[in-house]
This record gives sequence, structure tokens and C-alpha cells, in this order.
Amino acid sequence: MIPDEYLQTFVVECKELLEHMEEALLIVEQAEQDPEIINAIFRAAHTIKGSAGMFGLDPVVEFTHAAESVLDRVRSGEVSMNAVLAALFIEAHDHLKELIGHVAEGSHPAVATDSQGKNLIAQLEAYLGETPTEQPGNSVSSGEMPVLQASKVEREHNDAVVGTDLWHLSLRFGPEVFRNGMDPFSFVRCLASLGSIEELVTIIDAIPAAAQMDPESCYLGFEISFSSAADKLAIDSLFNFVRSDCFIRILPPRSKASEYQRLIRELPEQEMRLGEILVKCGTLTPEELDNILRLQSQHGDDPQRPIGEVLVEQQLVSSPVVEAALAKQKQVKDNKKSEASLIRVDAEKLDELINLVGELIIAGAGTNLIARRAGMAELMESTATLSRLVEDVRDSALALRMVQIGGTFNRFTRVVRDISKELGKDIDLVISGGDTELDKTVVEKIGDPLTHLVRNSMDHGIEAAELRLARGKPAKGTLKLNAYHDAGSIVIEVSDDGGGLNKEKILNKAIERGLVAEGANLSDKEIYNLIFEAGFSTADTVSNLSGRGVGMDVVRRNIHALRGTIDLDSVEGQGSTTRIRLPLTLAIIDGFMVGVGNASYVIPLDMVVECIELRAWASDEGDGQYLNLRGEVLPYRRLRDYFDSEGDLVQRENVVVVRYGEHKAGLVVDKLMGEFQTVIKPLGKLFRSEKSIGGFTILGSGDVALIVDVPGLMGQIEHEKEAGEVVPFPRSGVGMH
Repeated sequence: MIPDEYLQTFVVECKELLEHMEEALLIVEQAEQDPEIINAIFRAAHTIKGSAGMFGLDPVVEFTHAAESVLDRVRSGEVSMNAVLAALFIEAHDHLKELIGHVAEGSHPAVATDSQGKNLIAQLEAYLGETPTEQPGNSVSSGEMPVLQASKVEREHNDAVVGTDLWHLSLRFGPEVFRNGMDPFSFVRCLASLGSIEELVTIIDAIPAAAQMDPESCYLGFEISFSSAADKLAIDSLFNFVRSDCFIRILPPRSKASEYQRLIRELPEQEMRLGEILVKCGTLTPEELDNILRLQSQHGDDPQRPIGEVLVEQQLVSSPVVEAALAKQKQVKDNKKSEASLIRVDAEKLDELINLVGELIIAGAGTNLIARRAGMAELMESTATLSRLVEDVRDSALALRMVQIGGTFNRFTRVVRDISKELGKDIDLVISGGDTELDKTVVEKIGDPLTHLVRNSMDHGIEAAELRLARGKPAKGTLKLNAYHDAGSIVIEVSDDGGGLNKEKILNKAIERGLVAEGANLSDKEIYNLIFEAGFSTADTVSNLSGRGVGMDVVRRNIHALRGTIDLDSVEGQGSTTRIRLPLTLAIIDGFMVGVGNASYVIPLDMVVECIELRAWASDEGDGQYLNLRGEVLPYRRLRDYFDSEGDLVQRENVVVVRYGEHKAGLVVDKLMGEFQTVIKPLGKLFRSEKSIGGFTILGSGDVALIVDVPGLMGQIEHEKEAGEVVPFPRSGVGMH
């Protein structure tokens, strides 16, 4: 019985490998046969197959084996990767993902009874049963599945050959060999009837930990240097009985360097010296290596000269093979370094750590308050040190939850590919800012809103190719995803070069549905934002993707739930840009505390620009309140009036200037109380409709301070400013503090 925790680890790792495989498959068509991308796909399939074999998931092994075999022929150049084969592998990826999903749910997948799985295996095996010259072309008769026309293997005359008179056999016996009554060593012994084994290296990289080892499964492999006058057919026929469950490659003497390069890439992920790699792949004998090392040690000019240079100079190994061995060395070192620097942590444990850090911050604030009241210098110094260390712990803990948004963006490569085919449009996805980091919780919840926006842009925004050409645009549309940091927030943009929004059509539809009074004077931004109203749609027809008015209101609701904002810019005939602005974290922030009457409020510090003094004689004019801040019109609001706070009036009021995006405003407060580490706690359902408060925090005294939702407050101020008339500058000045 396989322990659940091991099986769960297997599922998680398979999902990660499938993500990497999908990313590679989506770019392989444009990669011009890039061997690294092909190798990445092969490694993912090979690793999944090996891991599934250890857990006895034979259906997964069977299906992945078919895909792996075709990928091996792609790597060798016998089959070329093009759109048809890439599409087939994407289908195979999806089916493999489904099989792993069954494992995650606790049910064993089945291939033999699965028509889709059998169909895909049959299509994959079509690439294995024919020689390259016999493979069918891209032309498809009616009722037949499209099959790739493989290019003929290019045998370049100038391709280097490996200077050895020995055969090289690379053998990897499958897990079922013992159960099928076969003995791997018997096949090795049979080789002696055709020649002599000059060198044999046992490969044990597939052997799992003792607790996971199945005594009936075979994990062995061999790299053999073999001297024989027999032909390849005679040697190959020795392995007829195990061919279906094994990986066997036989390289004749004087084989092409490219064959050995491929063999080197397939060696186990173990740290080896250059000479060891060349001996294992059969390009160098141990005796030759010893002689070269002896020669190098006796070299009087430069005893530190790299052994690779000596091997090439002595014409024992060709330069391409040495380069492949060095590349293998670097790859293993990089992988080891990457594995050593990463550790998998349960997300719940990480959340628990953040919560404990939050409680530590609150307790530290209480201790700091007691120290100030006691007036003990030593205690105050100690609490200051403690506060600084807690702040460092907070930053480190939050950094653990920060992830790059590139993983979320890359998922849309597949979405754009599938939807563009469904719509019959040619659309290119351009991703930038993928290394921008934000909180893991935000990343998890932003996927669905982005999906709605991408689908809408493709369906409603980007026109059909004929219409684009008529408008003087390229036939191929462009959809862009971009992310960047701005003023303590992350901004995510979804833009397209489509037809843009029709303001008149949106306004007429809004009037028709009673959302806007007829004759209302709305700004362009207000008209565009009407599409986020529930049930609003300007689509003339309903498609599988959109047109029912369901989605955009959900997008706005989800963004607001993350304490973010969303707005839309559009130029008719040129395209649209939807801009989402989100906080970097939902847990702990640096705040700026202010006092208003008897209450305390916290403003996110990264939104505070400056603090100025509002003179008691500054007058309010018109429908709003404005200041002349060094020639800039600055709207301001008194938080005392806005929140109806109780308490005595003060003679000197202060203005906290805040900025969110492109907008600035002033918040008039009674007292400036300084920076404050703020643990954000959510409000109850009763306050869910309140747009000016983003949560609360507990002070060291045990009192509660409300956290000002600057985006929500700014939105209301901006709405008032656009709805009303611009008020002239007050004649009185503004004193600076």
C-alpha cells in the first residue's frame, strides 16, 4: 500500500512537470527545432513515466511510453516537429493531465478501456511503425486522422564521427522485466557469444529509496563498450524478448558525433568529471583516459590545461562530443544548485506563520506602549531593538509568500491558442512583466478575472482578419498582458489592438436598461465603466464565450474583494486597455497612523506622499474643497466629517496627501501619529458594502483602528469632482509643515 503522502508528492510533481511540458509545447512550433525545448518535453514525459512506474501506475506508464518513444525520434531527427505533431502532443498532455487527476482523486486511471487514450496511443504509434521515408504526408483522406509528414533524416557528410572501433550499447531495462520472467544479466551474458565486453558500467539512477522499492521491479541499466565483428541486426536481435519494456540504443563503431551527444544528454543526473562522462558514453576507454591524464601531468608547459583540449588535440574525442559533455556537467551542477535552494512548504503552514508574525507585531506594539509609559530608557531601547527585529521577521515571512505573476500569465498562452482557433482568428499573445512579484493569495484569486478579460478581448475586442485588413491593420491581432509595480501596488494590464469600445452604443444600452438617466452628463471613463454593471452587454449575438452580460460584473466584484480597483481606457478603432490595480499583500503592511477626534485611522504608508498643515482660516468654496498645492489643484476631505467622528475640535489641522495611480487627494486629520506596522484584519459582513474602510487593526493598547481604503475613498472623491464643477483656487495660501 502506497502511503498517501508519497502519492500526493507524486501528483504535485507531475502537475509541475505537466505545466513545464505545456509551456514548451506551446512555443515548440516557433522554436525552429530548438533541441533544448524538445529535450524539456522529453524529460517531463520521461520523469512522469519513471515515477508512475515506481507507484505501479501501469496505465500512466503505458500512455507516457508511447509519447516518449515519439519524442525520442523527434530528438534524433527522424521525425520533425510541426503544427500537426505539436497539436497531437497537446492532446496527449491533456489526457495525461486527466490520468494524473484520477490518481489525485484516489482512483486508478485506465487506458485499455479508455477510447480517447487508445486513440491517442494509436496516433502516436503511427510515428513509430514506419521509416521516415514511408511516413504519410500532411494530406489527409476523408475520415482519417492527420499524420505528420516526417522530414528525411539529414545525414550531413561533414558530421564528425567518433574515433572508436567499439560498439556502444545503452540499455535501460523496464520495471516489468523480472515479472515477465526475464533476467537482464542473461542478455549481457549472451553478448559474449558475439564478441567481448570491453567495459560495462551499471546505471542505478532509477533505484528509489528503500522504503519505496518494489523487490519485483527492475531498476537496472547498463552502458557497455562491446568489441564484435557481428552486424547491428545480430546484436539487436538478442534483445527481441524485452524490447517492448526496455530502452535500447546500439551505436556502431565510428558513429556520428551527434549520436554520442544525444547519449550524453541521456546520462543520469549525477555529478561526474569530464573523463567519466566520456567513458560512460563509450567515446573513450579507461586506458585512453589514464594515458591522457598521465600525459597531462607530464606536460611541462601548462599542467592546468583543460583535459578537453588535450583530448581534442590528440584526436581521441571530437570537439562537439567534448562540448556536449561539458554542457552535461553544467546542467547537472545547475540542477543540483536549484534543488538545494528550493524546499516545498505546505501553504497552510506558511499562512500560519504569517498569522503568528501578525500576533507578534500586535504584542510588540503593546510592549512598546508599556515601555513609553514607564519612561525607562533601557526598556525603551530594548523594545526598539525588538520592534526592528520583528519588522525584519515580518519582511522575511511576507517574502516567502511572494511569487512571480509570470506563471499565471503563461497559462494564457494555451487559452489564447485554443480560443483563437475556436473563433477563427489569428491572435498573438505578448507577455511582459512576468517577473513582477505579488502575494501568493492574490495570484491564486486573480486567475479567473484575467480569464474573463482575455476572453472578452478576443471575442469582442479583436476583429476578424477581413475587417482588420479593411481598416488598415495587420491580419493578426495582438493581445498583451503586462504587470508592473507602482506606488506600493501591482498594476496588471490587459490590452488589445481591436476595435475599441463604442461610447454611444454603451450609453444607449445603459439608458435603455435604466442604469443611466437620459441626458446625463458622463465622462468617457464613466461610460466605459458601465460595462462592469451586472447583466450589461452590448453583444449583438450570444456566443459560447460571451454575450450574456455575465462575467464583467464578477470581475469587478472579485477585484474589489482583493482591495483593488479596475478601470478601462479605450480608443474606438484602435483598441482597449483594462487596468487592474492590486495591493502587494493582503496580510501585513506599513501604515501611517492619524487621529481624528477620539478615533484612530491607519493609511497605507506607500500611498502617503507628504503631510502639510491646513491653516484654520482656509475657506471652502463651491461644491467641493480644494487646495492650491504648489500650483496643483488638490481636492481634500475632512475625515472627521466623512466618518462622523466624535471628539473635540483642534486648532491645527493637518492634510495627509495620498496618491493612488494617477490621482492625488488630501485627507484632513487632527493628529499625525507616525508610522505603524499594521496587521490587516477583515471586516465583518455588516461592513462589506463600506468602500472607504479596508479592514481594521488592533493597537498595542487593545483599541481598534480602522484602515482607510484609499482607492475606495479616492474613487468617491474623483466621482464627485467629475460630477461637479471645478472650483477655483482659494485665495488663501497653504502653510507647509
